[in-house]
Amino acid sequence: MKRDHTQLDFFLEPVFPVRDPAQKLDLDRYRAKLKRAMARAIRECPYDRPTIAARMAQYLGLPSINKASLDAYTAESKNHDITLPRFAALAHATDALWLWDEAASLQGVTVLIGEEAVLAEIAFCRQERRRLDAELKRLTAKPIRLQSRGKR
Repeated sequence: MKRDHTQLDFFLEPVFPVRDPAQKLDLDRYRAKLKRAMARAIRECPYDRPTIAARMAQYLGLPSINKASLDAYTAESKNHDITLPRFAALAHATDALWLWDEAASLQGVTVLIGEEAVLAEIAFCRQERRRLDAELKRLTAKPIRLQSRGKR
C-alpha cells in the first residue's frame, strides 16, 4: 500500500530529530544514558570486549587498554566516566558513530554522519531557492515602468 503524504504517521520517527537543549545537566541520568549507549554499541559490535579494547588502544596509539576499564566505562553501578579521546576510540572500535549523537543530544545537537551533511545542505539550498523565488515574485508582482532615457 502506498503512503498518503497528506496524512500524518504517528509512528514515524524523524531521521534527524530537532532537539531542545537541556537547561540543567542531570549528571546521574546523563551518565547512565551514555553507559547504556556504550554497552549497546559493544553488544551490537561483532568483536568481543578484549578485541574492542585492543582496537581502542591501537586507535589511541597506546600499548593497551584493559578489558576491566572497558567494563567500568559501561557499568551503571560505577561512577567511572570515560574520557573524550577514549569515547572517540570506543565509537571507532565498535563502528558505532551514532554514539556521538547520543552524547551530543543533551545540548540540543543532532550529529550528521558522513554524507548526511549533504542532505542538510540540499535542504538548505531548497529553502534558499524558495526564499529567492518568493522575493522574485514580490519584485515582479507589479508592472515596472521605465522612464525614457532619450534618444541614443
